[in-house]
Amino acid sequence: MNYKLLGKILGKIMILESILMMAPLAVSIIYKEYSKSTFIGSAIVNGVIVNQYGGIKYILAFVIPIIVLLTLGILMQFPKPQRKSLYQKEGFALVATVWIVMTLFGAVPFVINGNIPNYIDACFEIMSGFTTTGASVIDNITLMAHSTLFWRSFSHWIGGMGILVFVLIFIPESKDGSAMHLLRAESPGPQVGKIVSKMRATARILYLIYLGMTVILASILIIGPLIDTNAALQATGIDYSGDKVFHALLTAFGCAGTGGFGSIPNSLQYFTPFAQYTVSISLLLFGINFTMYYLILIGKIKDVFRSEEIKTYFSIIIAAVGLVFISLKLGGLIDSFAIPQNYNTTEEAFRHSLFQVASILTTAGFSSTDYDVWPVLGKMVLVICMLMGAMAGSTAGGIKTSRIVMAVKGSYINIRKTINPRYVPKAKFEGKLLEEKTINDVFAFITMYACVFVLAMFIISFDPVNGTTVLINSDAGAGREVTHGFFSNFSAVASCMSNIGPGFEAVGPYASFSGYNWFSTLILTFTMLIGRLEILPVLILFSPRTWKKI
Repeated sequence: MNYKLLGKILGKIMILESILMMAPLAVSIIYKEYSKSTFIGSAIVNGVIVNQYGGIKYILAFVIPIIVLLTLGILMQFPKPQRKSLYQKEGFALVATVWIVMTLFGAVPFVINGNIPNYIDACFEIMSGFTTTGASVIDNITLMAHSTLFWRSFSHWIGGMGILVFVLIFIPESKDGSAMHLLRAESPGPQVGKIVSKMRATARILYLIYLGMTVILASILIIGPLIDTNAALQATGIDYSGDKVFHALLTAFGCAGTGGFGSIPNSLQYFTPFAQYTVSISLLLFGINFTMYYLILIGKIKDVFRSEEIKTYFSIIIAAVGLVFISLKLGGLIDSFAIPQNYNTTEEAFRHSLFQVASILTTAGFSSTDYDVWPVLGKMVLVICMLMGAMAGSTAGGIKTSRIVMAVKGSYINIRKTINPRYVPKAKFEGKLLEEKTINDVFAFITMYACVFVLAMFIISFDPVNGTTVLINSDAGAGREVTHGFFSNFSAVASCMSNIGPGFEAVGPYASFSGYNWFSTLILTFTMLIGRLEILPVLILFSPRTWKKI
């Protein structure tokens, strides 16, 4: 194991994180959170109004970890490795280590400023940010400082394209494929490759596209009507009219990384129809393989339209939106449980259908309404979308559309071979013949995915929260009670594993993950990491064979 080189790269990551933390530090200074007279927010806790005011701790929350990260990162640059290359197992182990270290330090500001005083909860929150999950342990977002809200949403943008993909821009190109090992370990999807001959150039192109799309989206949200301030004021008692740029920027971070942290109560419920449509479309665009955008930029538009994965992706979207829309319009006609919400117009039903399918399929986790009270058909479609995810090479989580296509074709081949042993498979994907190794890799991934899923569910089934009642205040009506049971745990694991955010019932769009004890929270935190890195890097990191001398 090349410890010195691993430490050197890890040190660069720590320096990078310290630089990234300067952004929320700047936000804290801009909003004068260091002043004790600065009003942070208020919320009703146990029937008592709690007001939060500023103080020097909001500045120290970022200054302290910045100093520590810079110091450690610089010190780790001094040892000179004898071998300037990484083997594949070293690359995979490094990626998992980087994400864990980023989380351990990224959680510190929440603890210092007191917004999330429990360190394990803070690790859950920032891991949810970096992995673009959007699951939260925060019950009262109105008590959070601007710097806390910014760091949460900014972590979505950081983790969306990948932490090490960004670092590859600055790491010298090696001839042994070390950079490729890092890209393969961190990038989502069954097949990862370079879009140009140089890995650094590939990483640079990906990030420029990512940055450009984020800037365009943020500009649209800033220019257009963003929050229905009257509805928000009536429901929350808070006037958001003066913070439009801030909330537009945070929403753009969440959309770009397909993460679901909201910056105001009830996610995007109080956003205008224009903003909800804009977010829906942007999420679907960020769920597309970024290679497609590169092909468009160089004029190979026909190749994009010939892509089998993108055709399947949009077919799934159309089918899912159609089924959800039908379930909302028919309501009690298709099952005995009529939805409490009153969708006054067909447009409103379509908007919520499009928004929630886009949000769940791309594993963003934003919500425009309480979909937990939808008819069974609508909820079933969302559960399927939750597990599938969007395209490989995007910022989305889940199993991925490409793997679904390959698995279906692989199953067909196996059935044909069983019927006729002489059958010669000719299945193709994206114009190339599907190799047996690729199909086996897909089946192996789905098997490992299912095993981790079941194991996580089994562990959290021992949590004392099971069987308790949770009070939900949503647009479906205040004071709706739900019981924390099997479906809550199932959707919690599915949400964390697929990096979605909210689930159903006790962990639904208007609830949080705060009810779980510290051990379950820790398990779900690692489940998010396993889902984001697609299992192998985490397994390799914790495998004893990885650290044995050969």
